[in-house]
Amino acid sequence: MGYNNDEKPQRASFFRRASDAESRELPERRSPHRGGEQRRPDSTGRRTVRKNGPNVSKNREERSAPENVIFGIHPVREAIEAGVGIEKIYFRKSAGEQLSPGDRAHIGAADALREQAREADIHIQEVPVEKLDRLTRNGNHQGVAAVVAAIAYKEINELAEELESCIAAGEAPLVVVMDSVTDIRNFGAIARSAECAGAAALIMPAKNSAPVNAEAIKSSAGALTLLPVSRVGSLKGAIALLKNIGMQCVAATEKSNTLIYEADLTGPTVIVMGAEDRGISREVLNLCDVQAGIPLVGRIESLNVSAAAAVILFEARRQRFERS
Repeated sequence: MGYNNDEKPQRASFFRRASDAESRELPERRSPHRGGEQRRPDSTGRRTVRKNGPNVSKNREERSAPENVIFGIHPVREAIEAGVGIEKIYFRKSAGEQLSPGDRAHIGAADALREQAREADIHIQEVPVEKLDRLTRNGNHQGVAAVVAAIAYKEINELAEELESCIAAGEAPLVVVMDSVTDIRNFGAIARSAECAGAAALIMPAKNSAPVNAEAIKSSAGALTLLPVSRVGSLKGAIALLKNIGMQCVAATEKSNTLIYEADLTGPTVIVMGAEDRGISREVLNLCDVQAGIPLVGRIESLNVSAAAAVILFEARRQRFERS
């Protein structure tokens, strides 16, 4: 079946032309001043009074913690119990440090919170107290601070149910699994390619993965806000679950003698992309039904993981166009 270039699917565009009002910069007004005071617009457009001499007041934003940071044992616990998506929790590294009586009183509660975070498959990291002070801008963090995720993650069992319904309806969903892809720009670029190729979802491990933050969303051109993203404690368990509902698992690896053009990517398929440095882990590779590589004819031995993901995703799309 031929592909008709005149019948392109309608898609919302991320690009828009700035209006004349947006593109013009208004000249700064000068207002009379007296008594050593001068009114100038601040970054929000409001006019503030600046006095000659040292500025004794601090901007409120400089004193408060960022909006995506929750700190304190009880607020973090309540966020976990409420199902708030948490990217990572930082705990104070207490080994070898002198603790005040107040800090020692929080150790038991912090240990219980650490266990609660592990049960919820939330990545935790122990850091010096100085990092917590910087992260919370010297707030009363009690040795705990959590970074809230920029997106709402899809629970893996819920995602599997939706994919199973699609398969039962005769559809062939395409899912991308990222095995320890830690570079934010690669992570975002893979998400962008996946969305453009019509992928149904992304799956990532809770540990050893790039954070889904504002930079990742920007790198993805907004794709991370459009695609369902599932963060799992075990990639092995997630892949086994998807295979049980009828999806084949294809590993993209240069170590295979089978080329991606020889693999059948038209059915319900999970494509696994590996870490930039060591590729797909052995335990995940053993679960894959097919291992396929991209033919390289130059002298460089491998592609960047985001470039490789784009190649295999659009090979899957090409095969589906030809079969439709």
